[in-house]
Amino acid sequence: MAIRYNLWLDPDNTPQHRAVEAELERYFMERFADYPHIRLAGADPYDYDAPFNRLYGVLMARAAEFCEERWGYVASPAQLNRCFFRAVGRSNKFVQDLPT
Repeated sequence: MAIRYNLWLDPDNTPQHRAVEAELERYFMERFADYPHIRLAGADPYDYDAPFNRLYGVLMARAAEFCEERWGYVASPAQLNRCFFRAVGRSNKFVQDLPT
């Protein structure tokens, strides 16, 4: 299996990696705006049918395709994950149930 991730192929091109990650974070923020408030996983964070977990999988796949089509850049799974959770942290679309 050939290595395709730009981060691995050209690790010293920090400005490009940072620019793409910033764009990915904006991409995720825009996608979150398309949804109503989303409850974060409560009692079972491994519930694959929980809305947040389903959203994560779909948006990760779409972001990878978007990144490759738009910039010809193949983001690593770690980059996608980092950008996704940065966007989650900045978004007001997510609601967490607090323990009582």
